Amino acid sequence: FIRRVGWDERLVNESYPWVEKQIIHQPKLAQWQGAFKDSLLDVGVSPYNGFTYDHIHGTKVGGTLFDRFGRRHTAAELLASANPKMLTVLVYATVQKVLFDQTGRRPMAMGVIFKDENGNQHQAFLTNNRRSEVILSCGAIGTPQMLMLSGIGPKAELDKLNISMVLRNEFVGKGMADNPMNSVFVPTNRPVEQSLIQTVGITKMGVYIESSSGFGQSQDSIRCHHGILSAEIGQLSTIPPKQRTPEAIQAFIKRKRDLPHEAFKGGFILEKIARPISTGHLNLVNTNIDDNPSVTFNYFHHPHDLQRCVDGIRMAAKVIQSKHFTNFTRCDKPTVEKLLNMTVKANINLIPKHTNDTKSLEQFCKDTVITIWHYHGGCHVGKVVDPDLKVLGTNRLRIVDGSTFNESPGTNPQGTVLMMGRYMGVKILRRRLGKAAHV
Repeated sequence: FIRRVGWDERLVNESYPWVEKQIIHQPKLAQWQGAFKDSLLDVGVSPYNGFTYDHIHGTKVGGTLFDRFGRRHTAAELLASANPKMLTVLVYATVQKVLFDQTGRRPMAMGVIFKDENGNQHQAFLTNNRRSEVILSCGAIGTPQMLMLSGIGPKAELDKLNISMVLRNEFVGKGMADNPMNSVFVPTNRPVEQSLIQTVGITKMGVYIESSSGFGQSQDSIRCHHGILSAEIGQLSTIPPKQRTPEAIQAFIKRKRDLPHEAFKGGFILEKIARPISTGHLNLVNTNIDDNPSVTFNYFHHPHDLQRCVDGIRMAAKVIQSKHFTNFTRCDKPTVEKLLNMTVKANINLIPKHTNDTKSLEQFCKDTVITIWHYHGGCHVGKVVDPDLKVLGTNRLRIVDGSTFNESPGTNPQGTVLMMGRYMGVKILRRRLGKAAHV
């Protein structure tokens, strides 16, 4: 990935440990994850690479944001490395749009409009120093939305909402991608401890196999969301916006409440498609930055993505049927058809299901696809930004986030996105000091 995007490998290798030392930890491997690890090796996802941050083929244990006390650490803690005399952080401030000076040959970012916690609007301006700049880090969905609301984007998109054009760029919001995820439910005869992703199988067929467990340890848990497998917190993205009605959401919740609490006593084996070929687009719904835009990812639009999902589900089924897993779950070796039917009936999204049609793994993939929130694209290098991530056709405006990615790096892009901040900061600083020394 680093070579493909053309980054300085030495600087990247300096920047990753900077993040890892501050907020990343080695997980205490849960029993479920241990059985999952042994099963991955049993079905040929080898070698075992132990605990490592490196993205290499085989089975490994990765880092976690949770420390040994179960406390979650966030990117905000990286601010502890900053010089407080050189930094002002506004909490509960939400940027509404970027302001431009259009008197010159190229539009020049000069500041932003932001809203405070009381809804009052304010303006913040750059200094007269020509090196000052606005950096957008709103994510793959927020950044193209922000650009368009600020007047940079496709002409038709801006015209339909009467947004004054600052710069026409037909590529803003295009090439949106998300790594589709599908899962297979694994029942157990006893409650298991809750664990998020700790172990991962990085296969050579472009599929990552991961697992989570422990979403049903009490009768009340079925009435709550189930983390990454929950329509209430994100899976509505798998159906068209016009179908996401309050009635549909309530019907989903009722169906889930009607499930016996034993239904979620086990866990899930997940498969994620790496580097999906299928892409989509982002469109504005209105001019309110607080409202989500409409995003179409076109999951499995390309047949190669669908075939890799099928291969991943087959691999997941082998893992579940491994002796290591059946010994742990204390369940008889389940048939693939039974597992897939249980998964379809679990209602993990609002897509209309084809129950009793699980012999078609292609249909199973389409029915049970959900997001893993690894959105990327919308502001690609060479189309919206240059290799230094400056917005093409403008001055003093840069983007540093996953919207510039053509692919989601690794099994989880979070580490790379965090690394980008330090990487770009050091790169810019070194360049400026170098120029100053030369002069």
